[in-house]
Amino acid sequence: MKVAEVTSVDYSLRNFLLPVMRAARERGHEVVGVCADGPLLDAPRAEGFRIIPVPMARSLDPRAQVRAFRALLDVFRAERFDLVHAHNPISGLLGRAAARRAGVPRVAYTCHGFLFNQPGPAWRRGLALGLELMAGRLTDVFMTVSEEEAADARRLRIHPRATAIGNGRDPAEFHPDAAARAAVRAELGAAPDARVVVVVSRLVRHKGHPELLRAMEDVPGAELWVVGDRLPTDHGEPLEPHFARAEAALGPRLRRLGYRHDVARLLAASDVFALPSHFEGLPMSVVEAMLTGLPVVATDVRGPREQVVDGESGFLVPPFETAPLADALRRLVADPALRARMGEAGRARALERYTEAKVMARTLDLLGL
Repeated sequence: MKVAEVTSVDYSLRNFLLPVMRAARERGHEVVGVCADGPLLDAPRAEGFRIIPVPMARSLDPRAQVRAFRALLDVFRAERFDLVHAHNPISGLLGRAAARRAGVPRVAYTCHGFLFNQPGPAWRRGLALGLELMAGRLTDVFMTVSEEEAADARRLRIHPRATAIGNGRDPAEFHPDAAARAAVRAELGAAPDARVVVVVSRLVRHKGHPELLRAMEDVPGAELWVVGDRLPTDHGEPLEPHFARAEAALGPRLRRLGYRHDVARLLAASDVFALPSHFEGLPMSVVEAMLTGLPVVATDVRGPREQVVDGESGFLVPPFETAPLADALRRLVADPALRARMGEAGRARALERYTEAKVMARTLDLLGL
């Protein structure tokens, strides 16, 4: 079959769609990526994937969306795909609508988090639900990354057969690694016995960086490594004022490492993983941390509360709050035996549920590939 994998930006394709593109190609299918152009597409192109750039915009500007829809329609009519598999809210809606208009025989969607489940004004959540209801009727195969949102999709009649597939990473890449731990700490000038809390995410407000930065002020003796950057298309409150305040308060205990391609090594060099998001789908970074054997401190929201067993493989804390987050981090930083026990439990859970091979097999079977 000839398959299009459609998303909004290069970051999404490289970090989330590339595994399913590889898996589908391994089963003998032709796979083409469709998204806005960007520098992070160098990796899929180097692997031989053809990428068709379209003017996707992470915006509610109707003019931008009309341009994207027309571009997608032209691509689908010219390429004559057998299957279009779309991702993310806006590109997912446009991709499915254009595929139906172009007569693509099979249309699929993976939801990585419903916008109507995110905090925000009622009108925006209502609009998001209405668009999901409309787009669900254009969809043959409807998948979500989390069980809770698959249940939402069925309950709200977005799609009667919505199925959770999970998220997965390769345990051959993400695993405990004493050699990488020593090497990374030497590279960064961190002491072998330093206690390191790490967060891996885009630098956007809803990932909870302000709460984490403030919490670290009450976690004495621990470093915070912040891995990730802000995309040019990210919206919302800038985080630089929060980082400026934290740099004054934490000093050398705060390390901003930016966007990295060696996340597996950085996780192996860390002791605790934190992700205090306000909302999530099913965060891949938590899967990576669990496979690496790190205890996880995350918020009690959709996605993380499926991944983390509170008190067993980490701690779940309320979103938007600093004190419970600081308390959970202090407990783990102060107790190496607790870190080891929770990390082992999380790794076992991830190996059972969240390996790339298992998730890709479920995904391709549902897609009919």
